[in-house]
Amino acid sequence: MPRITLSELLRLIKDDTADIRGDPEKIIDRAMPFDQAGSDAVTFADNPEMLGRIGRCKAGAVIVPRRFEGVPEVNLIFSDNPRLAFAKAMHYFYPRLPGFSGISSMASVGRNFKCGRDTAVAPFAFIGNNVALGSRVVIHPHVCIEEDVSIGDDTEIMPNVSIMQGCVIGAGVVIQSGTVIGADGFGFTPDQGKHFKIPQVGIVRIDDDVEIGALNSIDRATFGETRICRGVKTDNQVHIAHNVTIGEHTIIVAQVGIAGSTRIGKNVILAGQAGIGGHISIGDGAVVGPQAGVARDVDGGKIVSGTPEMPHSRWLRIQQEISRLPEMKKRIRKLEKQLAGLDQDTENRKKDKKG
Repeated sequence: MPRITLSELLRLIKDDTADIRGDPEKIIDRAMPFDQAGSDAVTFADNPEMLGRIGRCKAGAVIVPRRFEGVPEVNLIFSDNPRLAFAKAMHYFYPRLPGFSGISSMASVGRNFKCGRDTAVAPFAFIGNNVALGSRVVIHPHVCIEEDVSIGDDTEIMPNVSIMQGCVIGAGVVIQSGTVIGADGFGFTPDQGKHFKIPQVGIVRIDDDVEIGALNSIDRATFGETRICRGVKTDNQVHIAHNVTIGEHTIIVAQVGIAGSTRIGKNVILAGQAGIGGHISIGDGAVVGPQAGVARDVDGGKIVSGTPEMPHSRWLRIQQEISRLPEMKKRIRKLEKQLAGLDQDTENRKKDKKG
């Protein structure tokens, strides 16, 4: 483990808002969770429960919100965003380093292969013809990169990823294991009771600073591009269909499915298992709740839930009433009987008057 003083750590995490109260020369060599951190570790606390226990914390230093009025005997690092500062410390203490370097002789590399400096290609990777890799790219075992693919600097492709013909991957991208980039979109047209395949001749373009989770499927466009814009993060088991555009810094949680030609705006959140219909638009900053089914446009900044989707506040009210449905049903039946009795009484009175 690297050993570093708190003042050096402050410079490394590049947090201009942070400062130290305590011993700036205190040496630490790891980042650890709050309840596990010892005197050689840095940790963080950003909620009232954890902040209330700082006096009993054994960490060498605790990163806390700037507003916190601390315990004198604990080394504190004040930050406007303690969780972010701690994440940066974790990157320093636990860097991701591949167990291989250079281009392995056991990798299959095609013609006209180009790569920048310090790129690593593991044994049993396959790289097709006319592939270009930037500098410091890491290709793990059993990755398949087909012909005419371009991958930018500082990108890491985890084991068993497939990147199909012609796709373009930016810089600083991470693609987790088992993902397929650029499989054919689901395009068929009826043909006398059968289904005739529509060729999928576009590509997938993934911009810089994107992380794609494990077992994602991102389909190539029929024509043009399926586009994943800068800073997008997807969880595991996400499906993005052909000609979809995902705007910058959008978050897509596990098991979301997005149908073809849909446009997702910037800074959108799609919660787990949400289903997004085709040829619709979701505006910037919108939030789609878990298991929601979206079949029409969603305006920017809106929060929707349910199937079909509706304003989140209305969906919450509906959920509160669902548990009361059996009792409401009984009351309705009772009222129906009472109304039927009143109707019968009215009929009887009419007959009496006629008689």
